[in-house]
Amino acid sequence: MSNRVKSFPVWGLFALLTNIILMLAVIVLIWRQQKLTPVLATTAIPDSPEPVNLNWKNQYVSPELGPRHKLSYPQWLDILKQEAKMTARKNPQRLTILAGDSLSLWFPPELLPEDRIWLNQGISGEVSNGLLQRLDFFDRTQPEIIFVMVGINDLIRGLDDQEILANYRQIISYLRKKHPQSEIVIQSILPHGAEGVTWEGKEKLLAIPNPRIRNLNQELNNLATEKAVRYLDLHPLFTDKQGNLRTNFTTDGLHLSPPGYLVWRTALKMYTNQQVTPQVPHLEKISSKNRI
Repeated sequence: MSNRVKSFPVWGLFALLTNIILMLAVIVLIWRQQKLTPVLATTAIPDSPEPVNLNWKNQYVSPELGPRHKLSYPQWLDILKQEAKMTARKNPQRLTILAGDSLSLWFPPELLPEDRIWLNQGISGEVSNGLLQRLDFFDRTQPEIIFVMVGINDLIRGLDDQEILANYRQIISYLRKKHPQSEIVIQSILPHGAEGVTWEGKEKLLAIPNPRIRNLNQELNNLATEKAVRYLDLHPLFTDKQGNLRTNFTTDGLHLSPPGYLVWRTALKMYTNQQVTPQVPHLEKISSKNRI
């Protein structure tokens, strides 16, 4: 038993402590939100110059970004490729990338932590293999952190857990090779709203038991540990007592409402404020081989 304790990585203990702190912070955030009145309300996000409308039941029936919401997948690819190219040219300090599906795509820019530059590489309906195929878009960028969240659309399309994990393994390997100085963070897959789902693909979504998502997240956690990358466990921050996506955090049982993004923002802000030095064990080995 003592050998197991000694062999447990220090950064693993740190990650556990971080998740506990995040849980406490979000509990406070949820408690504050529950005190909001049902009338039109606004709240000022810390460090944000503009108030954010929290009347999401009336104002945010579905994720909407105007004409951009109707773009095809190839059109999205062109846009993200150009945005990544422009970012690489500017080479901003403290660049942070969101890579994933519609949950990342619809993240309100005004809610992202302001102390860094963000490059959003999310596409609506994205699957893990699709993300893998376009990681080269931001090869020339120099991100401090890369946040990855993808997988719910794989489950909706019927992929089994091992296929998803295999794609994640390739995603991590690719990012580690192309961005050896970057901190790679795998974010857990969020649950869905169960019987409260109103999303157009309700039947396919309900065919995925939320316990399966929880188990898959555990496998992602294990994979992150194996590959020496970070794991940010958002899942428990968004669940109700039944393990489903909290109704006040979603617009349709799948996509997030502004209060849901506020929770995610809190997690990202607390995580990025830690300014953790990336854990890249293999770098020391590589550099030692090249020493003269």
